[in-house]
Amino acid sequence: MRLNIWDFAVILAYILLVIVIGFYFKRRAQKSEKEYMLGGNTLPWYMLGISNASGMFDISGTMWLVTIGFVYGLKSVWIPWLWPTFNQIFLMVYLSAWLRRSNVITGAAWISTRFGKGQGASLSHKIVIVYAIISCLGFLAYGFVGLGKFIEIFIPWEWLCGHLSLNPALVSPEYIPHLYGLVFTIIATAYAITGGMSSIVWADLFHYIMMTVASIAIAVIAMVALSHNTLVVPDGWMSPFFGKHLDLDWSNIIPEVNQKIQEDGFSLFSIFFMMMLFKGLLVSAAGPAPNYDMQKILATKSPSEAAKMSGVVSVILNPVRYLMITGFVVLGVLYYDKLNLMAAGHLDFEQILPSAINEFVPAGLLGLLLAGLIGAFMSTFAGTLNAAQAYVVNDIYLQIKKNPTPKAQRSVTYFIGVFILLISLVIGLYAKDVNSLLQWIVSSLWGSYIAANVLKWYWWRFNGQGYFWGMLTGLIPALIFPLIFKTTLDLYFFPLILVISVAGCIIGALISKPTDMETLKSFYKQVRPWGFWKPIQELVIAEDPGFVKNTDFKRDMFNVAIGIIWQVSIVTIPVYFVLMQWTQTAVVATIIAVTSIILKKTWWDKLKD
Repeated sequence: MRLNIWDFAVILAYILLVIVIGFYFKRRAQKSEKEYMLGGNTLPWYMLGISNASGMFDISGTMWLVTIGFVYGLKSVWIPWLWPTFNQIFLMVYLSAWLRRSNVITGAAWISTRFGKGQGASLSHKIVIVYAIISCLGFLAYGFVGLGKFIEIFIPWEWLCGHLSLNPALVSPEYIPHLYGLVFTIIATAYAITGGMSSIVWADLFHYIMMTVASIAIAVIAMVALSHNTLVVPDGWMSPFFGKHLDLDWSNIIPEVNQKIQEDGFSLFSIFFMMMLFKGLLVSAAGPAPNYDMQKILATKSPSEAAKMSGVVSVILNPVRYLMITGFVVLGVLYYDKLNLMAAGHLDFEQILPSAINEFVPAGLLGLLLAGLIGAFMSTFAGTLNAAQAYVVNDIYLQIKKNPTPKAQRSVTYFIGVFILLISLVIGLYAKDVNSLLQWIVSSLWGSYIAANVLKWYWWRFNGQGYFWGMLTGLIPALIFPLIFKTTLDLYFFPLILVISVAGCIIGALISKPTDMETLKSFYKQVRPWGFWKPIQELVIAEDPGFVKNTDFKRDMFNVAIGIIWQVSIVTIPVYFVLMQWTQTAVVATIIAVTSIILKKTWWDKLKD
């Protein structure tokens, strides 16, 4: 173990800082539910943008991105479209503003603004709560597993047992990461449930500053190493372009990587890419899933600030994050023979990040980096936990218990936070690895969400019954298919889950009555969506001849296309920079400049509440 006293001091100082922040904002958070869940809608959009970006700079995701960067090189810039990362562009262009106009506290509460009251609205409200909780639990378990695997490298179990006079056999090797994860989830839970949204945002700011310093340092270390060594990689590794097949052959360099590619199921890359793009466009058009991203949007001061917040996330997150990712990829490839990738008796490429940190990051900086990455986990965990609490407390407890005392509500909020923590830990115990959880979340689980949540924005005839049956018929196969077809890549379940869910949506909507017209007119006037709303538009204009419909569809789609090019370029430029590919860096910088000017004129200057 290479941690020295200064490294431990930095880590401990950061942990104490976030706990102090939580208790500092405790009194403010206790003023009202809105203060606790949304920071009272007083936080600046750029602070929320930093917080949102910081929450996405999670440790499990960073481990995964370093792994795919190592294996797939420049082609790895496309693989995060599994999330899809370009959903932030749809949010920045129009969906964040639409969502923020609802003036609600959670995504489940938004349902009443779209479907009103009655059986259909009640069913849709319940099913989105179920989905939100399952989604949050999945994200919590995903972060939990990644953190434990990460910490195990730096604090070996045998070393810890020796200092605490414990028998190492007390915990089976495969569950040691879970034990480490438990310790830091408890810390994250402490400040998240104490100070609410405000404490999360301020803790994220300090975390982001640390990660920026660490990322620049890692990039410099990697570039110095690269200037004295040759990067030996397969043909095609340095190019983001691809054909029908992946065509990356590591046989004569690191043969084990070919097995990793086979296990990932990405060999037919063009088919994988088209499936990923198709799913990604639908997921993005559906709007944010009910998690911490949605809560940050709802916490902004206004619809235009919600759009700015979503837009700035790409600028804040990607350059810093990919400086670090590419730095560790370069060090991993250059010094692969020095890395310890064995975990629980088998080769695990997800150990590239922690092993490279352990091997190449100097003392002092090591403590800062570890504190930042631990903070990344706690940021993601705290934000997700806050979102899950919001759904359970606001959409279940307060619907049953009318007008509880502030003390009773706080007690329930704290209890729910601890209960959700425990359930996520149980899920984490059964998770194979970070990649398996990620694939399930972004493919199967999000596949069940798409149909109902696309139709709710764009089709007036879609109602609460349709939403309920669409979500239910998608959610059931999303939970069952991975258990039955264990060797199939989760992404390939998506078309079938989508077809089943679409059928549930359409049939459920058409065999039941439409949402009442007053609710639809109110929603249409307040949110002002474009899409298939003509019957409602005519009713609104008949009552209010001065009402102007939203005619921004073509401009929004243009901005989405330009925005995706802009975002991919922002991801790519730090990769080329660290690899010291100066011609490509200049070309991408030019693309960023041109697309930024276009977006300034066609998006930023056109924002309105």
